[in-house]
Amino acid sequence: MTSQLDTSQPAGAAATHDPSAILQLASGFMAAKHLFVASELGVFDALADGAATLDGLAARTGLSTRAARISADAMVALGLLERDGDRYRNSAVSAEFLTGSGAGDLRPLLRMWDKISYPTWADLAGALTHGPTQELYALDEESEQLATAGVEAHNAGVAQVLSAAFDFSASRNLLDVGGGTGSWSIAIAARWPRLRATVFDIPVVADIARKRLADAGLAPRVTVASGDALTGPLPSGHDVFLIANCVHLWSPSENQEVLRHVRTAASTAAPLLLVDFWTNATHSEPVAAALMAGEFAVHTRNGDVYSVDEARDWLTRTGWRFVEHRPLGGPQSLIVAAAD
Repeated sequence: MTSQLDTSQPAGAAATHDPSAILQLASGFMAAKHLFVASELGVFDALADGAATLDGLAARTGLSTRAARISADAMVALGLLERDGDRYRNSAVSAEFLTGSGAGDLRPLLRMWDKISYPTWADLAGALTHGPTQELYALDEESEQLATAGVEAHNAGVAQVLSAAFDFSASRNLLDVGGGTGSWSIAIAARWPRLRATVFDIPVVADIARKRLADAGLAPRVTVASGDALTGPLPSGHDVFLIANCVHLWSPSENQEVLRHVRTAASTAAPLLLVDFWTNATHSEPVAAALMAGEFAVHTRNGDVYSVDEARDWLTRTGWRFVEHRPLGGPQSLIVAAAD
């Protein structure tokens, strides 16, 4: 039996570069799965009321001591738990976002990424080659609710920042195009009590929004209308427009079609707010936005991330005037336009 050897460099030649960056990236799935499982098994919840030994953590979670140690030590390594002697406690960021008792709750997002995104990413190559095997729009009811809660958790902080970053004092009626569960409108209406909002989305999402808004207690200031932004028409009587977390679901031509429908519904000088994962001209920064392009590819047939320059071109083509681009924190940012 014979074999072919690579003779491009002498046998035993020393590597000229450190491959650790590649190995760290390639093992990223381990860190993600450890985090998903620690949250699912209640490790962070179990430490919400105070530090615990491994035996104590095992008792609180129902895990074996070995299982508790594996999960807890991985979270220590990732900086999400802290260890003092034989006692474990939540880090400050875990206490705030992973226990349900802080300013934000990212546990629904972790559930969504674990149960829906993670399995789908296993065939990223197939999605990029042939398209997604199942789009988000085709999820069963249980998965749809899981995805809806996850997306809302992901956007909760950004929605709060947006509500403070833009001055809505001159506006009275907001149209939240593709508004999902209404979380963006809820955040804005809560900060601006003179503002009324209409959440506009496809019927199946609009039904979820109505239930969510009933729980928020903002009726009748925030209402829901159903329809399709891609085909129009949109509800009339609004003087400020929001398209948040939707642009990445659509192709460039579809985005321009939506912008035309919104422009038809807008009076001259009405502001338009576009919140999304806007990138630089090469689609490589912010890094998190570049990576999210894969998330959109595995879940939507036309999903992608787009640059600020692309958005500026679309706006010009559809009757809008680009005003400014602002950061909102994290990979999402705000483009402000006005109706010409």
